[in-house]
Amino acid sequence: MVQLIRENRSRFFKVKCPDCENEQVIFEKASTRVDCVVCGRVLAEPAGGKARLQAEILATFE
Repeated sequence: MVQLIRENRSRFFKVKCPDCENEQVIFEKASTRVDCVVCGRVLAEPAGGKARLQAEILATFE
């Protein structure tokens, strides 16, 4: 009997907004546009899989 073990292939990123330096956590494969909650700048846009990030990644959470 073969047992399949699925790995979690998705991650969360802690990013810093380039405008106001607010830090927030976003999903690596975001399916909608992610805006900064403070200033409203776009931090990530969907790109058909992984999101296209427009912010600096500070940490990775699995």
